[in-house]
Amino acid sequence: METNASRTQGIGELLGLARERAVPVVRGIEDSALGAATPCAEYDVRGLVNHLFQVVVQFQRLAAKQEADFGTAADVVAEGPDWRERLVREADRLVAAWSAPGAEEGTTGGMGMPARLVGSMALLDLTVHAWDLARATGQEYPGADGAVVAELAGAVAELAPTGRRMGVFGEPVPVPEGASAFERLLAQTGRAPAGEPVRGE
Repeated sequence: METNASRTQGIGELLGLARERAVPVVRGIEDSALGAATPCAEYDVRGLVNHLFQVVVQFQRLAAKQEADFGTAADVVAEGPDWRERLVREADRLVAAWSAPGAEEGTTGGMGMPARLVGSMALLDLTVHAWDLARATGQEYPGADGAVVAELAGAVAELAPTGRRMGVFGEPVPVPEGASAFERLLAQTGRAPAGEPVRGE
């Protein structure tokens, strides 16, 4: 459930918070780890980097109420050794796109979904996939900002039934007593805090 505190923050601001946690993880990925498994069972690290790059680019277009293309992701890693900084720059552009006036207003995307909910989908990917990459590459992830978790809890509750039918989310997994709000959020997407591979993105 969203809190009043999270609701007063725009998606652009929340994406900025998520970006601050994602960037060190991206920059910390060693080339030797690109073939490692991730908590997304169908992606290795390389595949997940390419998927995340596609997400941060295409959701910029959705913020501007343009058509997006989520077909096969390009192999950005193969395009040159600067892929980390390219991904960082695109994450910066994602924050700027969703911070622009009107980005959260109306509807966007092929399904005509509320724009703020679409922005929350970008926030979810940037947050959860940064955790996935950190887990896969032996890095620490400090957990998401509380306002980000609050926003995402509401979004996941709304999106999960359809997401599970489409294979985007795995089935919820149990969490231990005393789990953090972020661990509970991960569990709702089918991710075990211990990092076992799961089905779904």
